[in-house]
Amino acid sequence: MECMLKSPLIIFVMGGPGCGKGTQCKNMATKYGFCHVGLGQLLRQEAQRGTRRGQKIREIMLRGLLVPTGIILDMINDKMLSCPESRGFLIDGFPRELIQAKEFERIVGRPPDVVMVFDCSMETMVRRALHRGQVEHRGDDCEPAILQRLETHYTLCEPVFTFYQQKNLLRNVEAPENIFAKCCSVIESLQRLEGVGG
Repeated sequence: MECMLKSPLIIFVMGGPGCGKGTQCKNMATKYGFCHVGLGQLLRQEAQRGTRRGQKIREIMLRGLLVPTGIILDMINDKMLSCPESRGFLIDGFPRELIQAKEFERIVGRPPDVVMVFDCSMETMVRRALHRGQVEHRGDDCEPAILQRLETHYTLCEPVFTFYQQKNLLRNVEAPENIFAKCCSVIESLQRLEGVGG
């Protein structure tokens, strides 16, 4: 039991494109000393490399579609292994479909400690993602791809939310007002739990 308490926290952060996942994960990672595993960022970096895998990812992302689960889990696994001393992992933009949630548990051997879902209106997400696309020159932040990603997000994430709701792991975080404070209170409730009996 004691070694369970020492194992790092695993926190999934979900929400549509432009809801603020990446920004809040960076803030939480800094505050708590966690490793931020930004799935979108990992995929974009890979897409910019000239590898076969990178080209395949790039084509999929420009169409606003989902990258295959095997590739995603490999990338998350590599990133987690590169932070062996971390007290916790904030995995942002994952899982995007039920099979990813189940495969993660099979490979890692346990579910995440908590799943935060950023609750943000569709209009806000589209506006913010378009603005980000202009500022950061991101090819996948054009309107057709954003709308496709939102549709994919809503269709495929519902079963994921239900799956974690049944395990009592889902925490809805209203975005974008005071979102950082709300995220911190979710993490701090976990840390209190961790100290129990330890």
